[in-house]
Amino acid sequence: MLNRRRFLTLSSLTALSPDLFALSPDRAAPAPLVVSTWNQPKANAAAEAVLKQGKRALDAVEAGVRVPEADPNDTSVGYGGLPDRDGRVTLDACIMDEKGNAGSVTYLENIMHPISVARAVMEKTPHVMLSGEGALAFALSQGFKKEKLLTASSEKAWREWLKTAKYEPKVNIERHDTIGMLAIDSKGDLSGACTTSGLAYKMNGRVGDSPIIGAGLFVDNEIGGACATGLGELVMRTCGSFLVVELMRQGRTPQQACEEAAKRIVGKQEYKDIQVGFLAVNRQGQVGAYSIQPGFNYTVSQNGLTQVLEAKSFLNK
Repeated sequence: MLNRRRFLTLSSLTALSPDLFALSPDRAAPAPLVVSTWNQPKANAAAEAVLKQGKRALDAVEAGVRVPEADPNDTSVGYGGLPDRDGRVTLDACIMDEKGNAGSVTYLENIMHPISVARAVMEKTPHVMLSGEGALAFALSQGFKKEKLLTASSEKAWREWLKTAKYEPKVNIERHDTIGMLAIDSKGDLSGACTTSGLAYKMNGRVGDSPIIGAGLFVDNEIGGACATGLGELVMRTCGSFLVVELMRQGRTPQQACEEAAKRIVGKQEYKDIQVGFLAVNRQGQVGAYSIQPGFNYTVSQNGLTQVLEAKSFLNK
């Protein structure tokens, strides 16, 4: 167990090199760990509470991301999410467990917790992904209730946007609440979850990287897991999270893998006005994070202590 002084020392070092957050690399099962994109201490706390009960990492990540899904102040996740340009709040989510099982939903409307529907897809159907009306019908068949997700404040913002209907996604603004979460449980097993309401004022029908296994999220229990945030189209074009895990399989640390994945995007894309960030953890509990633009932060929780850290970035080396 880490004492408080050692944890804070390691946490401060993590801001410079996230790999240093790790416990001893020769340990087969590090202490239970939760990491998530952006500033998500409440979500991490919910996940940690589940891990303390000795439950699976899968249970932890589902419980964790349900927190922002139900928070109307998180305007790019679930309830309160900013709508598409037609005024519809459409949700995407995926989940993956330590056995390689996965479930996903896209273009889901009127359901508070798409991550739980994604888990039901994984556990109760022969499929990985359900979309649109089919996803909604399945959710209702499983006992989920329809709810209005467009809040008064989000509707007001949308109507204000309609006055110009100018589509200009802003770095670290529109996507700052989309959450990807990875966890290691007491058995050393990994799982991950990712959930979002997507780009504000997107074209109706647009789906980003968040619900796509290998893009927004990928977990390999032999190696580690990774998740992504930012402009999903760029993550999809590089199979970003899968790439990060495969680079770790080849021997790179989580930090090195995240940096390489981001740099591959930079090498093919004008990057002045775009943001993509990667977050990864390996089986030893080492954490890595890297983004194209400054401003991407992430939350790490272990042994009851939580730290929000800013990732290194390509434009702020």
